[in-house]
Amino acid sequence: METLQVIINVAVMLVLIGLLYWMQKKHISFTKRVFTGLGLGLVFGILLQLIYGAGSGTIEKSVDWFSIVGSGYVSLLQMIVIPLIVVSIISAIMNLKGNQNIGKMSFSIIGTLLITTAIAASIGIGVTLAFDLEGINVESGEAETARTQRLEEQLVDVEDMTIPQQVLEFIPSNPFEDMTGARSTSTIAVVIFSAFVGIAVLGLDRKKPEQADTFRKMINALYAVVMRIVTLVLRLTPYGILALITKVTATTNAQEILKLGEFVIASYVALLLMFVVHLILVTAFGFNPVAYLRKVMTTLVFAFTSRSSAATIPLNVETQTKKLGVSAGIANLSASFGATIGQNGCAGIYPAMVAVMIAPTVGIDPLSWDFIITLILVVMISSFGVAGVGGGATFASLIVLSTMNLPVALVGLLISVEPLIDMGRTALNVNGSMTSGLITSKLLNENDRDTFNRPNTELDAPTEA
Repeated sequence: METLQVIINVAVMLVLIGLLYWMQKKHISFTKRVFTGLGLGLVFGILLQLIYGAGSGTIEKSVDWFSIVGSGYVSLLQMIVIPLIVVSIISAIMNLKGNQNIGKMSFSIIGTLLITTAIAASIGIGVTLAFDLEGINVESGEAETARTQRLEEQLVDVEDMTIPQQVLEFIPSNPFEDMTGARSTSTIAVVIFSAFVGIAVLGLDRKKPEQADTFRKMINALYAVVMRIVTLVLRLTPYGILALITKVTATTNAQEILKLGEFVIASYVALLLMFVVHLILVTAFGFNPVAYLRKVMTTLVFAFTSRSSAATIPLNVETQTKKLGVSAGIANLSASFGATIGQNGCAGIYPAMVAVMIAPTVGIDPLSWDFIITLILVVMISSFGVAGVGGGATFASLIVLSTMNLPVALVGLLISVEPLIDMGRTALNVNGSMTSGLITSKLLNENDRDTFNRPNTELDAPTEA
């Protein structure tokens, strides 16, 4: 009976995929297809849970089949992340004009990410205090206890690394290993390596212009090929979102969420407040916030469903260049840096909230200015090198809590609602990186206002070489 139920569920998923394909053949806009996939996935996932129950074997096996589409799409995006970063960064730097400077770009992007992370931490602290959340009120079950034990084991590795050692992790000792994503800081390491290659080409222009020209032509050709691959993969976005959101809604345990409902609500209040801060910054730099939201919404929807800042890098870059008018160099740097540095949700709001919840349980007054200022500074510094994948917030929390000499048990107790909150955190992380790119392009006079003011350009439209 269970096998038949799984076959029926898979058949329904294939019908929904067929509907999205039909919409594509009818040339219905990419954005409409993305939101159709999101809506269909929500309804299908809820129906599956109502019929079978969140923990049923039928749903588990059905979701396993759905993952061919959902997880497969995420894997394809991850496949093109490193090639995209390498050719885009090299291309952007070697084609820099006289008044452009890679140092200024990086400084502005990282500075914006860190400042917004400090603001995010402040919001997290304020919301936690306003909701009067305390870690002592969270109950522990078997899964939570097991998670806590694993976290305490990971904490040993985190505590053994000083801040200088963490900074050294950014430097690529083996760039080819980093291209495999072997470390949490691999993305930044690849950016640094690519920057060195681009700068070397600029130096070669003066000494051996013929070789520089040959290399430049080769990179430009590679760039055109990689961008074509990006376009092909992005066309699968509606199908990927359909499968991903179906999995989330079908497997989320409503009872577990209700147990920690106040924390979930407080988390999303903090996330929404930080989104408002982003819009205020966008407005302050002369951009229409409503137009901005319309242009970035599709990318935020994917970030929300995938829970991966790293996998969202291709959509992030395309959104900035095609819709926001950000130059290719700034877009690639902000998307790459934003996946591992200054993540407003995972490395800003979440660690700050957890630290404030824990403080009273060990006799620390969370209203103390010494505690608040120290926490904000620690969150900013610790936001370097957080992996841009699901679970990055846990790693960031471990660093912050260990630095503040606070117990890590609460992080394990929140395991049941982690996926639900992580969806919002990832969307905020990606929005923060796009905001930093837009602000930097404005500061360095590299924003094409005609592109920003133009009606929406579809992300799956081919990129001109």
